[in-house]
Amino acid sequence: MFKEFKEFAMRGNVLDMAVGIVIG
Repeated sequence: MFKEFKEFAMRGNVLDMAVGIVIG
């Protein structure tokens, strides 16, 4: 989960990151 989160943050924007956090 952390690895995917890091990749998501590195790849996407802050908005995408926030959406991922909200989705859980």
